[in-house]
Amino acid sequence: MKFIPDLKKLSLAAEKINLLKRSIGLVPTMGALHAGHFSLISQARKENDIVVVSIFVNPIQFGPKGDYKRYPRCLNKDIEFCRKLGVDFVFLPDKDDMYPKGYSTFINVEVLSGLLCGAIRPGHFRGVTTVVAKLLNIIQPDRLYLGQKDAQQAIIISRMIKDLNFPVKVRVLSTVRQKDGLALSSRNAYLSKKERDSAVVLFKALQLAETLISSGQRNSSRIISRMQELIKKNKQARIDYIAIVDAESLKKIDKVKPGCLIALAVYIGKTRLIDNTIIGCS
Repeated sequence: MKFIPDLKKLSLAAEKINLLKRSIGLVPTMGALHAGHFSLISQARKENDIVVVSIFVNPIQFGPKGDYKRYPRCLNKDIEFCRKLGVDFVFLPDKDDMYPKGYSTFINVEVLSGLLCGAIRPGHFRGVTTVVAKLLNIIQPDRLYLGQKDAQQAIIISRMIKDLNFPVKVRVLSTVRQKDGLALSSRNAYLSKKERDSAVVLFKALQLAETLISSGQRNSSRIISRMQELIKKNKQARIDYIAIVDAESLKKIDKVKPGCLIALAVYIGKTRLIDNTIIGCS
């Protein structure tokens, strides 16, 4: 496994790999790797000759009141994590290398980036799409691996790739959960034990929605109302939003249909958690 902190060196390595016609799988991360990343890296290892994992806490996707400075950083553990999974290259760029003095070019996916989480975190997805576009240009992977847990992010990145004709296939893998259903997230590390126990309410709310839909309920407002009732019973929880939307446009829909997305963001104490499910009703 090789560590590359320099953009130019990584670009040169990618060029050599492409000349040899060997496939590259890219797993972009902000570190604090967990079992969700394990599934992405493992799938990339199965489907590609070369696996690249980027570890970069991207400053431009955090707002002025965001948690950039306290975002979990455990580089030594992350490196060992990648080594055990047979990663070929770990890209560890410096923020001043990614965004040198005078940097002024950003990519924004209009409309989609202003909905759901984007309405609460202005500029967040502009930061995400900009850094992913840079990684795609530098590494030129054949496949990009993303997690369903960050559904809106995956939808926005997929739209950017389609609109800008990046020659890369997007693989979105299922959310990895703990035994009680809590979606794995680096931000779970912020939770106290009591908060951790409360955080499962997000999953329970999604389960309730699925049960209601299986029973024949299709009215989005009624489903959301029942989810709100459940979450509000938990004193640790504060709802940011609950939405039932089209899984491509992210526009709210009045009646549930196959393939729609139910997404929610809930504060557990001071920690904002997100989760979602894709509905497969008939």
